[in-house]
Formats: sequence, structure tokens, C-alpha cells
Amino acid sequence: MEPKTRTRRKAFVDTGACVACGCCARVCPLNAIQIRNGIYARVDRTRCVGCGKCARECPASVIEIREVQA
Repeated sequence: MEPKTRTRRKAFVDTGACVACGCCARVCPLNAIQIRNGIYARVDRTRCVGCGKCARECPASVIEIREVQA
């Protein structure tokens, strides 16, 4: 029997396409997203729980919620 692999959901931002509008940071319930240098959004994955609120709010659709191994 193989050991079970735990996965968690996390947000990933396409920083090259991000317009740094801040919509994602405003809706993040854990303050896991910051706008860096007024250029792009950065996700603190230690705080992110992958709820998806940021991805739904992003007007540029540059945030994706992915499964990652814990």
C-alpha cells in the first residue's frame, strides 16, 4: 500500500500579466497577498489557504488556484 500524499490548494499569480490593481489583496481573508512595488501581486503561500476569492475577484484573470503537495 502506497502512502497517501497530502495536497493543499494555493494561489499562483502570473506576475507578467498582473496589472497590480489590488483587488485580490482587498478580498484575501488572511492577508496573504501584497502588491509589490506597484507592479504585481505576490502570494505568501505560507498564509494562503487556496480559498479562491482572489482568483474570482481578479479582473485580469491572472490568478490560478492549484493543488500542491504539502
